[in-house]
Amino acid sequence: MKLSSELAAFSNRLGHQFSDPSLLVQAVTHASIVTIHRDDNQRLEFLGDRVLGLVISDALLKADPAASEGVLAPRYNALVRRETCAAVAIELDLGSVLKLGRSEMKSGGRRKEALLADAMEAVIAAVFLDAGFDTARDVVAALWSPQVARVKDDARDAKTALQEWAQAQGDPPPVYVEVARSGPDHQPVFTLEARLASGQTAQATAGSKRHAEQAAATALLEKVSR
Repeated sequence: MKLSSELAAFSNRLGHQFSDPSLLVQAVTHASIVTIHRDDNQRLEFLGDRVLGLVISDALLKADPAASEGVLAPRYNALVRRETCAAVAIELDLGSVLKLGRSEMKSGGRRKEALLADAMEAVIAAVFLDAGFDTARDVVAALWSPQVARVKDDARDAKTALQEWAQAQGDPPPVYVEVARSGPDHQPVFTLEARLASGQTAQATAGSKRHAEQAAATALLEKVSR
């Protein structure tokens, strides 16, 4: 089996040449386009999630031998969460080579965070099955190096930090309220407001509720820290 020119270019960006190209084809095939002659990437995603977790766990232990589990856990979560996997996928332009059904194509599937993150994990599994753990580890290490370099700053997300700040004041956790929604159904835009018991608030707008909540928490943290 020979890869298309687009997948061959992606393989170069990934930094791995497949002995079994069909693994890469399966990794970029979404369930929305599956036929009787083609497997989707869901099983590979399941495996890739575990491979990524092992690689990142090992990397964190080696990077900071003195760190406790309580320190390592949030760093690990920051590196394997959906947003990080999607960010790596975007850097690789993985969306451009995804094989999607018509409905996913029309709804902007190539830009969907969850879909990109799942496909990225499937690609990791494809490398693992094609060439073994050492090669998969090297590929992940190269792709995740920017995130690993700043993981200490990213480990505590804004919502967690804001909740800890509120608790330190003796207040209940902040609440998040959707105050507006706009845009088409396939690409909505959300405005969320973070509220503290003290009455202080901050709003933010993003393409997902999760991102809007994080941005609102960041804005409110900056406000209460002044």
